[in-house]
Amino acid sequence: MAKPSTRTYSRHSRDAARLLGLMIRNARIERELTVEELAERAGVSRGLVYRAEQGDMGCAIGAVFELATIAGVPLFTADRSAMTLHIANAEKILSLLPRAVHHPKKVVNDDF
Repeated sequence: MAKPSTRTYSRHSRDAARLLGLMIRNARIERELTVEELAERAGVSRGLVYRAEQGDMGCAIGAVFELATIAGVPLFTADRSAMTLHIANAEKILSLLPRAVHHPKKVVNDDF
């Protein structure tokens, strides 16, 4: 049983999860895969497949990405070499940025 969600998500995030779920469902049906077959191939429960297709924000992102990949939903780019290039570029940019963001501490004026 899924634990109750008390976290709030932006409408954009909820819409994106819903869209990805619908894309997974459409691709699964077009490939004539049953929920059971998709769940078995991904190594997850049928319930998780149903929840992912509904856009449930409580599903693990890795499981949802795996369902999408098996169903044939393109994530970012289908070209493996392009994906590797994008990863390398993102890592290069991150190497130039600070490792963490720190806000300056506020100085307390305690002179009364």
